[in-house]
Amino acid sequence: MTSPASLLPPLDERGTLWERLRERTAANPATMRMLGWLVPTLITLLAAALRIVNLSHPHEIMFDETYYVKDSWSLWNLGYEAKWGDGADAQLPTGDYSAMEKTGSFVVHPPLGKWIIALGMAAFGPGSSFGWRITSAILGTLTVLLVYLVARVLTRSRTIAALSSGLLAIDGLGIVLSRIALLDGILTFFILLGVLFVLLDRRRTMPLLAAVGAEDDEDALPRMYGPVLWARPWLIAAGVAFGAASAVKWSGLYALAVYGLYVVVTDALARRRAGIALWPTDAAFRQGLASFVLAVGPALVTYLVSWTGWLVTTGGYDRQADANPLVGLWKYHEAILAFHTGLVSPHPYASPAWQWPLLLRPTAIWVDSKPSGCGTDHCIAVVTSIPNPLIWYASMAAAIYLLYRFVRGLIDRKPVGPALTFPLVGLIATYVPWLLVGNRTIFQFYTIAMMPFLVIGLAVALRELAGRSAPLHRRQSGQRTVVVFVCAVTVLSVFYYPLWTGMSVPYEFWLIHNWIPGWI
Repeated sequence: MTSPASLLPPLDERGTLWERLRERTAANPATMRMLGWLVPTLITLLAAALRIVNLSHPHEIMFDETYYVKDSWSLWNLGYEAKWGDGADAQLPTGDYSAMEKTGSFVVHPPLGKWIIALGMAAFGPGSSFGWRITSAILGTLTVLLVYLVARVLTRSRTIAALSSGLLAIDGLGIVLSRIALLDGILTFFILLGVLFVLLDRRRTMPLLAAVGAEDDEDALPRMYGPVLWARPWLIAAGVAFGAASAVKWSGLYALAVYGLYVVVTDALARRRAGIALWPTDAAFRQGLASFVLAVGPALVTYLVSWTGWLVTTGGYDRQADANPLVGLWKYHEAILAFHTGLVSPHPYASPAWQWPLLLRPTAIWVDSKPSGCGTDHCIAVVTSIPNPLIWYASMAAAIYLLYRFVRGLIDRKPVGPALTFPLVGLIATYVPWLLVGNRTIFQFYTIAMMPFLVIGLAVALRELAGRSAPLHRRQSGQRTVVVFVCAVTVLSVFYYPLWTGMSVPYEFWLIHNWIPGWI
């Protein structure tokens, strides 16, 4: 008599618990459709809750909000950034903006990010700390959703998309930079939006180039040149997004340059696969010129439009430098460039880019002068930009692993897939340029622009750890390790959340969060 066990498939064919659950879910199209919108919705709602609840605390200007809150309100009222008199930081939270003058102020960042901050101030009033920060919180929340979409398009995996976006949703750097009226969270949103558009352009363009090779007769001579593709709406959209990033902070130009080069390189490789004889020059000089026009043209227009307030008014800084406002704007930009290249003033929380992977000096955003209500006589309340340490250091390890896989693929002449290389492109755009600025005063929280690519790279590396094609016992141990890692990350985020949101806690509780002397 045949035993029931003999009717089961071999052990390796049954798969792990996660694999059987995934197969069962995939067999039900209705369930898959529901999960397709439910999972990103729940992750985005979690991110929104962590970023918006009690957003008005502290009801005072924190850190560099002293620049951007006041600049935003003068932009909204005057069309340009103006100077403010003494005492403005204390008066503004009460709704008193009488310290605002009409003389133009020299500012070193383009206006778009401040216009976005001004929208919240216009809606809730200049004295509302919730109003100062709400647009940053909204864009920070949407950045989590964008991470899901980018990872989904890149890997075609809902699991990778959910894991990477979930990690960003609960990470401290993402939370803190969404709860403060600074420019860097807004910059990150537009960079990632441009990245999504580049991926969508790749998805649309690659089949068109592949079809060129498929149409050729095997006995015919190879094509010398391929088609020049002008109908690339996603590339135009990417140009607009990267132009908006550059209109928030000039570091957005790095993303425009790196992803512009990425488009040319991937075009070249696609033309080589299609059998085009002169594929390097075809991609660089024929299609490359068209791609430059499609991406850089909209980026330039978007950037110039962000300066409309300065151009159409007469009171902005150095507005009267030339009768032609565009010439005056050029001179203004020369002054801004001189400021950025010469910025070497000391700051207690300055951190050169080589320190960032080690997380040696995160920025203390705010410290309460009179904390209370923690249940002891010695309380402290802070807002610190320390990311979730486990996410951060694991992401650094994952980035090194992805780089190793890329180099190993070049040596073995077996290129790895885009899921393993694309996060590295993002890190080139958001990290490598900062290594080249020498002694310029910069800060650890600039790494918020790196975080989307770090968490995507980490999620991809965790998938490799889970062993997709390994033996059953290897997959089981790998998937259990991933589950333990996610649980540990979640617990650590709960542990650090009071320090990310300015809660009053016992002094000893705060001390045990500072694992490295530079974190204080």
